[in-house]
Amino acid sequence: MEALSDGTLLDGRLRYRQFRDGYRTGLEPVLMAASIPARPGQRILEGGCGAGAGLMCLAWRVAGITGVGVERDPRTAALAQANFNENGLDRLRAHCATLPDLPAIPECPAQGGGFDHAFANPPWHRTDASASPDPRRDIARRVGAHDMLNVWVRSLGRQVRHHGTLTLALPAASLDAAIASMRAHGIGSIRLLPFWPKAGRPARIVLVRGRVGGRGDAALLAGITLHRADGHFTPEAEAILREGGALDGV
Repeated sequence: MEALSDGTLLDGRLRYRQFRDGYRTGLEPVLMAASIPARPGQRILEGGCGAGAGLMCLAWRVAGITGVGVERDPRTAALAQANFNENGLDRLRAHCATLPDLPAIPECPAQGGGFDHAFANPPWHRTDASASPDPRRDIARRVGAHDMLNVWVRSLGRQVRHHGTLTLALPAASLDAAIASMRAHGIGSIRLLPFWPKAGRPARIVLVRGRVGGRGDAALLAGITLHRADGHFTPEAEAILREGGALDGV
């Protein structure tokens, strides 16, 4: 049995366990959860859900959603399900699956289009990056093929209904590839939301959201600065990361 660390999300509102060694959850799942325009009763798909942080935060904010997380590593998928169960989130399910094999999951209709929204924080390290000694960290962070991002966009986008959304958390360097891939797969009306680590610093994380079948122009949104000069979170970031608030205007 691998060692687990006990923690919380949303300032103690959710209990969250993750593996003590290897990949550790960052800010991206919580930020994505705040951006999904979900409503009660809708169905949400997360690719690469890890230990379940993103779906848990979204389910806390929007009661009554049904969420499905897919995770390549079977131990991590089992931990995500345990986290869902422990927090009483009985409408969330985690499955062990590898993209693009989503139709093998019971909740994913073979013809696709069964979800209102999908989101993911895809692996993005360069193919020439050094491998991690921990296999889970390597799976989570290393791009294993030249068209990996394209696979994620295609696989997740096909599961979303017409005018539903696909949201990705990506480094700024991947924006051109993400936009090109979304457009190639019929996902338009793209919105870009940058997160600046501090005022005056270049954005490192950007949320990219598109609508399946959308035809509107792309838009660069105002974005949020995450940290003050002293390193503490800004009030805007606190409202999301600690209070579970929604990202306005996305």
